Amino acid sequence: MVVLVSLPAIFGLYFGLVRNDRELALATGQFLICMVPLLVYRTRPVAVTAFVVTVDAISMLIDITNFIGVPGTLALYGLGRFTRGRTAAITLGFVAATYAISFELETPGVSGWLAGLIFSAIPVGVGQFLRLRHELNRRRRREAADSAVRAERRRIARELHDVVAHHISVINALVGGARATLPPEQEVTRDALESAEQTARQALAEMRQLLDVLRADGDGADAATGVGANRLPSLIQEARTAGLPAVLTVTGEPVTLPAAVDHAVYRIVQEALTNTRKHALSAKASVRLAYGMTEVEVEVLDDGVPKQPLAPGFGLGGMAERVALCGGQLSTGPRQGGGFRVHARLPLEKV
Repeated sequence: MVVLVSLPAIFGLYFGLVRNDRELALATGQFLICMVPLLVYRTRPVAVTAFVVTVDAISMLIDITNFIGVPGTLALYGLGRFTRGRTAAITLGFVAATYAISFELETPGVSGWLAGLIFSAIPVGVGQFLRLRHELNRRRRREAADSAVRAERRRIARELHDVVAHHISVINALVGGARATLPPEQEVTRDALESAEQTARQALAEMRQLLDVLRADGDGADAATGVGANRLPSLIQEARTAGLPAVLTVTGEPVTLPAAVDHAVYRIVQEALTNTRKHALSAKASVRLAYGMTEVEVEVLDDGVPKQPLAPGFGLGGMAERVALCGGQLSTGPRQGGGFRVHARLPLEKV
C-alpha cells in the first residue's frame, strides 16, 4: 500500500525537478520522506509517528504544507491500530501538542490546540477501535477453541468410563467369582486368578486417574463403575433410606443395553433423585423405565415444592452430555401443578 500511494509522488518529484518547480519538488519530497518510515509502522508505530509528525510540523512552519497529509494520517492510524491504549494515549497527547503549536505559529489566532487534537485523534481512534475489535474476535475464537477442546475431553472421558472401565469391572468381578469357586487344592490357578484380579484393579485405578486428567476442567470423574439399569432397584432403596419416598416401574421386555446407554439410564435417575432430595420439600418421586424395540425411555417425576428457583448446574449439564453421547433426547423442567420432570429417550443403537 505504501509503495502504491508513493508512486504519484515519485512522478511529481521527477516533474518538479525537470521543470524546476521548487514548490512541487519540496512538497513531493516531503511526502516521500514521510512515506518511507511507514514501511515499518506495524512493528514500530511510536517511532514512525514521532518521525512523521516532526517532519509534518517542520513542513508547516516553513510553508511546505499547511495540513496533516496522508503520511501523518497513516502514521496516526498505525499508532492506534498497533499500540496499546495507554501508550497510544500518551503519544497522542504529544502529537496533538506538536500540531497545535504548529497551527498556532503558522496561523496565529486560530484555535490550534483544537485543530491539532481533532486531526490527530480521529485516525488514532479509528485504529484503536479496529485493534480492540480484532482482539475481541481473536479472544472469542480462542475461547471457542478451548471450549471445544474441553467438551471433547469430557466426551472422551465419559466414553472411556462407560465402555472400558465398565468392562474392566465386569472382568474383575468374574475373575473374583471364579477364584472363589475353586477347590482348595488348585493353588496355582487360584494364584493366577488373584494376580488377574489385582491387575484389573490396578488398570481400573489408572483409568480413573486418566479420567481425572481428561476432565480436570471441573466435570469430575464418574463414581464407581459397573452401574446400570439393573442397579436401579438398589438406587431406589438408597433413596428411600435417605428419606425420599420413591417407586420404580419397569415396562416392556428388558434387554441388554449398550454400555453407554446402560450407564446413562442409571446416572440420569441418580442425578434426578439427588436433585429432588436437595431442591424439593415434602417430595415423592416415581421412576419409570420403559423398554422398546428401538429405544429405552426413562422418566423421573417428583411432586415436591422447590426450596428455591433451580438454576442450571453441572448435574443437568451432565445428563445432557450423556444423552447427547448416546444420540438421544432429553427434556427437563417444572411440571404443571408442581414438581419436576426429567425425561429421556435413548436409542439402543446410536444414531
